[in-house]
Amino acid sequence: MTDPLHVPDATDGDPGSTDADRPVLPPARFALDRHTWKEIAYLLSSFPLSIVGFVYAVTMLALGAGLTVTVIGLPLIAGGLRGARLLGRAERARARALLDVRIDEPSPLPVRNAGGFFAWLWNGLKDPVGWRTVLYEVIRLPWSVLTFALMLPSLLVLWPVLPFIARGLANADRAMIRALLSPSDELEQRIAELESDRGVVVDTAAADLRRIERDLHDGAQARLVNLAMGLGLAKEKLLEDPDAAALMVDEAHGEVKLALQELRDLARGIHPAVLTDRGLDAALSSVAARCTVPVKVTADLPARPAEAIEGIAYFTVSELLQNISKHSRATQASVDVWRSGDRLMLQVQDDGRGGASLDKGTGMAGLAERLGAVDGLFVVDSPEGAGTTVTAELPWRDRG
Repeated sequence: MTDPLHVPDATDGDPGSTDADRPVLPPARFALDRHTWKEIAYLLSSFPLSIVGFVYAVTMLALGAGLTVTVIGLPLIAGGLRGARLLGRAERARARALLDVRIDEPSPLPVRNAGGFFAWLWNGLKDPVGWRTVLYEVIRLPWSVLTFALMLPSLLVLWPVLPFIARGLANADRAMIRALLSPSDELEQRIAELESDRGVVVDTAAADLRRIERDLHDGAQARLVNLAMGLGLAKEKLLEDPDAAALMVDEAHGEVKLALQELRDLARGIHPAVLTDRGLDAALSSVAARCTVPVKVTADLPARPAEAIEGIAYFTVSELLQNISKHSRATQASVDVWRSGDRLMLQVQDDGRGGASLDKGTGMAGLAERLGAVDGLFVVDSPEGAGTTVTAELPWRDRG
């Protein structure tokens, strides 16, 4: 049964959401709701867990510092900091479950380093996530003693104001967790974003490879097999029935034309020759000519960008023009391409019915993911009945 005091939020159930997207808790009330009970459970369980974390942190630091005169002191600290990361992960999971605090996981340290043992040792010693977790475990013990000492009698004698005490103490824990257990800086967050984007790129490449294999198997390959069989039969009938053989050869000639057309279409879908030979302006004009809606193309580029960026820009515009042909009911459209600083800008407009979005199955969500994977942006402005404007940005890289 749904709790009537719970305020739904888009980040519920998503442990990878950032603090800015965390759910808004309902205000504390005299009647204890599930949020208050979760906060009480967190505060009471923090005391025994903080003892474990404090003992681990102090023991690791004391042993490591005492043994620095030997060869095992620094490696012991480096290994202990990696272990502290595991404690931080457990605390973040507990905070997500009981305090509704959503914090991104920091990027993991590499298991193996190209520089060998000394690179592993240096990366472990300078790990900011591990050091801040150790600091969190050290300062949390006195705080957890205080909260435990307040919460335990409050359960018995301060029942009317217990929700407000729990909320105040839990908010202090939330602030401590966000300050010390979040990713260390913007670089950590950027690494996490790039790891996610890499997965998108890999999935997209695999999907494209499957599409090419399917098109070859079902299209040109099947026609070439039929062509070979037809020519074999024509060869057998060449002396017995020349007229029938000539008819078979004529049919085989038609199959060759169809197979060549399918191969051209497939090659255009992989990377059109006009894009390689003449650049983005000519390639976009070519794809615009195939659109069912009149399209005006304007390209103002001082030079050609890198091949990968040029290809992404081409396929982005091609997909958008296909959407215009299929869904927009527009009478005209335009494509504008220009360079602004270190960004390649694309804008595709139409005067259709509007209402396009990233979640309506028009392929725009996939385009947004592809552009995001290369540090690009994808913005859709499509009010109902007022046409659609899609603006995309790509990083500009000079052609090698």
